[in-house]
Amino acid sequence: MAKSTLLSLLYPLLLAALFMHGHGQEKKVHIVYMGDLPRGDFSAESTHHSMLESVLGSTLSAKESLIYSYGRSFNGFAAKLSDEEIGRLSEMDGVISVIPNHILKIHTTRSWDFMGFSEGKLSGSQEGNVIIGLLDTGVWPESESFIDTGMDPPPSKWKGTCQGEGNFTCNNKIIGARYYNSENWYFETDFKSPRDSEGHGTHTASTAAGRKVQGASYFGLAEGVARGGVPYARIAVYKVCWSFGCATADILAAFDDAIADGVDIVSVSLGAPWPFPYMEDPIAIGSFHAMRYGILTSNSAGNSGPYPYSVSNFAPWTLTVAASTIDRKFVASVVLGNGKVFTVSLPLRLYSANYSAGADPDIAKYCFPGALNSYIVQGKIVFCETVWDGSGILLANGVGTIMADSEYSKDFAFSYPIPATVITTEDGQQILDYIRSTQNPIATILVGETWKDIMAPSVVSFSSRGPNPISPDILKPDLTAPGVDILASWSPVSPPSIYWRDTRSVYFNIISGTSMSCPHASGAAAYVKAAHPDWSPAAIKSALMTTAYIMDSRKHPDLEFAYGSGHINPLGATDPGLVYDASEADYINFLCKQGYNTTTLRLITGDNSSVCSSTVPGRAWDLNYPTFALAIEDGQPIQGVFTRTVTNVGKPNSTYSVGVYMPSSVSVTVEPSVLSFSAIGETKTFTVKVYGPKIAQQPVMSGAIWWNDGRIWSESESFNDEVMSAPPTKWKGTCQGANFTCNNKIIGARYNNHENWYDTSDIKSPRDTDGHGTHTSSTAAGREVQGASFFGLAEGNARGGVPNSRIAMYEVCWSFGCASADILAAFDDAIADG
Repeated sequence: MAKSTLLSLLYPLLLAALFMHGHGQEKKVHIVYMGDLPRGDFSAESTHHSMLESVLGSTLSAKESLIYSYGRSFNGFAAKLSDEEIGRLSEMDGVISVIPNHILKIHTTRSWDFMGFSEGKLSGSQEGNVIIGLLDTGVWPESESFIDTGMDPPPSKWKGTCQGEGNFTCNNKIIGARYYNSENWYFETDFKSPRDSEGHGTHTASTAAGRKVQGASYFGLAEGVARGGVPYARIAVYKVCWSFGCATADILAAFDDAIADGVDIVSVSLGAPWPFPYMEDPIAIGSFHAMRYGILTSNSAGNSGPYPYSVSNFAPWTLTVAASTIDRKFVASVVLGNGKVFTVSLPLRLYSANYSAGADPDIAKYCFPGALNSYIVQGKIVFCETVWDGSGILLANGVGTIMADSEYSKDFAFSYPIPATVITTEDGQQILDYIRSTQNPIATILVGETWKDIMAPSVVSFSSRGPNPISPDILKPDLTAPGVDILASWSPVSPPSIYWRDTRSVYFNIISGTSMSCPHASGAAAYVKAAHPDWSPAAIKSALMTTAYIMDSRKHPDLEFAYGSGHINPLGATDPGLVYDASEADYINFLCKQGYNTTTLRLITGDNSSVCSSTVPGRAWDLNYPTFALAIEDGQPIQGVFTRTVTNVGKPNSTYSVGVYMPSSVSVTVEPSVLSFSAIGETKTFTVKVYGPKIAQQPVMSGAIWWNDGRIWSESESFNDEVMSAPPTKWKGTCQGANFTCNNKIIGARYNNHENWYDTSDIKSPRDTDGHGTHTSSTAAGREVQGASFFGLAEGNARGGVPNSRIAMYEVCWSFGCASADILAAFDDAIADG
């Protein structure tokens, strides 16, 4: 979403010491090591600040120089220093050594790795044929993320231009750039060109398709290799957003150009604050026309969560992306003078005591600009009873702040121009009680630590939720992607914090929002497009949705209204097996049922064959969508019939059997339950009937339908049989199951169920639906799989003990358990099989 106010700016608080960026080119970061912590009453930051002040000559210079103040486990600090300043500090009492900021081996920035997408498998030339158009605030073209080293000229389909205005140059990476400002409003910070002065567009563009940049970080935080999802894809810039916002006339003009220019994917990290009808929404309109030309539009879901019906960009022909966490978080602890410790899941640099004075105390407690007495605040950490941009403390010469606000201390944060932390209102009351209990209240915020977040991914609280506010039969959002604490390129003239007068300059920033998750999905869509250039927008979208990782419903009371079909899986999306394709005619039929008439739709399509048989509003159950949604009025029974058609994009000869999971109170039947294909591109239609009792005050119930083919799952690379010879002659077994295929690795498979009990999740074959058997067999004898991980955890090479030995599977366990008669039958067969 485009940034506008404090409430919508989701920049994470990622600072670890009192620091203002040094301006001298000759200054570099060094570590001043001072050994163990002194005993007794010791204020690390005051000591370090005094040392720097004595060397640099002024309080302001010291404040600008200091980056980290180490005071938790050892004593020292990091600062930007010249060679002369290094020499003077080295001679000071207590200094053991002054160490250059060496670049050590890193484990990369996390978001793409977290999705199991550390490296794509396509060539640079394949990626280079895909063009991503970004409607945003422009880009900073000199960023390392946009270098074109080793890239060929743009593909011949490109028809765009570079509207540089003398201060913007395109290359073989950024192949086109335009800007739009229908109101002709330009603030002093705006560039009258595609150049980005806000940072937002540079961040989203580099997230989607940035080149690899070694050693990227935000003041040393999240240091690693920054890259986009498709590093060799082309970028086309359409600047529609300025310091004042994004005009809808400009958005439509950009769509108009982007379609004609020849882009393949449109990425739009912005939206309206309230729902518009489809044909009054410029993004829905523009993306509809993009769809007609074979272009998929990827949209941010909005930052208005966790409230229901808050989702933006909900047209069914677009991909709507929620935001979720990755497996990295930054933790800092606040230690009060009385020994109490508060752990804050927000990285920052700060230790503090609270003083507030000046205007009316009832106003001063909120720390608004002009409400604080600088004589009292100077040199102090200020406790504030709400979240603000930190400018009130900064202007009053304070050195930091602790802000108490339960809404903004959940799972995301902002960056501030001064050291700051946000805690819950309850913890804030304890700090306030402590301040009032002593004449000399002190506190320390210890050096931030990076932790593995084993609970990731979780949809972040600000991510907008469904249901779809216009068409409840279309589930939105479609899926979720990383959108919290994302490191990517930044405009160096844009403030790195939410204070608009913050003069520090950075080339990478860490921010949060569905604006950040959207370009992850855009990059993934571009990757699928590169692998399958002839796939339609709906096919690409279907592949991303049906291969998504399953989210943990226990962490999300709003279930699919939070995360849609699941967490995006870029590699898996290139091989979905089946896709739910949709054409312009399908969407026209949908719009007819939304109340649009033939006259209107003919104008939209320019096709007189577009006809609505009825303008009476109807259900959207027959739109060929990859998910199913059934809105039930309170007190009514559950009843719905859905028709879907799948297209085979997997093996030419394949058979799929249906699997169903739903709560026991709901009946789901799928007809037919088996789909057989003999060619790629062949289609099959099935019907889903859903019935259940009358329900009341039931917010959401969810389940799943899946189609299983007989091949080894692409995710189960442990069982590939590459370079393996035929089974040994002693093998006498068989491969049992209409939807299970053996190979030279899995040489046999049987299943036994003498009780003939089958739950809806069970598959009547040796295929595993519980995971347990797949896990044990791959542990014993799985082939080597590179880059295996669990959402980025334990990443490395997975293999079994004897990777080239054969596996014979005997399924004796089902959802209800393992019957002893089946176990004996399996022993009998296994012995005879050899």
